[in-house]
Amino acid sequence: MIEQALLQKLYKEACICDVQAFKPGNVSIYSEGRDMTVDDFVLSAEVSARAISNTDYSLGEKIYYAVKETREAVGCNTNLGIILLCAPLTQAASLQKREQTLRESLEQVLENTTVEDADWTFRAITLASPGGLGESKEQDVSETAKISLVQAMEIASGKDRIAKQYTTNYKDVFDFAVLRYNTAFVKFDDQAWAASAVFTGLLRNFPDSHIERKYGDKHSGWVRKQIITVDDALLNTHEPEQLIPMLHEVDRMFKAKGINPGTTADLTVATVLIILMEALSVRCTS
Repeated sequence: MIEQALLQKLYKEACICDVQAFKPGNVSIYSEGRDMTVDDFVLSAEVSARAISNTDYSLGEKIYYAVKETREAVGCNTNLGIILLCAPLTQAASLQKREQTLRESLEQVLENTTVEDADWTFRAITLASPGGLGESKEQDVSETAKISLVQAMEIASGKDRIAKQYTTNYKDVFDFAVLRYNTAFVKFDDQAWAASAVFTGLLRNFPDSHIERKYGDKHSGWVRKQIITVDDALLNTHEPEQLIPMLHEVDRMFKAKGINPGTTADLTVATVLIILMEALSVRCTS
C-alpha cells in the first residue's frame, strides 16, 4: 500500500517526466504545441494530482474530479488519457496488499469496476470533450452508464489503446513498455531519455489510436517509418543528446501534418508511474 501523499508525489513526477522527454509530435520542453504549452501540462499535473491520489474516492470519482480540476485550471483537455490510465494505478497502489504485486492489485481493481465508475468516467470524458471519443451504439458516453467501466472499455478497445489496457490488465505497458524503460534507463541513466525510448518503442509497435481516430490509417505507415529511424538511433546510442536534431526534424514533420501521438504519450506516463510505484514498493519491503 502506498499512502496518499506519496501517490500524489509519484503521479506528479511521472507527469513532469512526460514533458521533459522528447516525444515527437507532442508538447515537451524541447517543442511546445500549437494550442498547449509545457506550463499547461505542469499545472494540469499539479491540480489533477489531488483527486487522482485521493484514497477516499472511488475509481470513477478519481477520474471525474481529476478531469474537472484540470478543466477548471487550464480550460482544455491536456491529460484525459493520462488520468484514465493513471487512476486505476493509483487505486491499485493504495489497495495493494503486502504479498501482492502492483499488477495483481491492478487486476483486482479492474475486475471490480462498477456501473457507477463508468458513469463518473462518462461524465469526465464529456467534460474533457476529446475529439472522436465515446461514440458507440452500444454505450455512448453522453448517456447514463448501464454497464461497468471495464465492460464499456471492452466496447471501445478495438479502436482505443487506452481502453484496451483496461481489458488486458495493461499488457502493453507491463509486457513491453516497462521492460523498454528499464533497458534504456540502465544505458542512459536518465529518466527522461528512458521515457523517450518508451515512446518511440510503443509508437513503432502499436499504431497511435489518437492519430487513427482523427485520420484513420492514412498516416499510420508513414508515422511508423519515421519513428523506426528514431527508435533505431536510440537503441544504438549511449549519447541520446546527439539525436536531438533528428528528433526536432521528426517533431517538425509530425506537427506540420497535425499529427499528435497523444495516446502513446499517455502510455509513456503510465509506464513511468508504474516504474516509480514498483521502485517504492521494493524499498518499502526490503
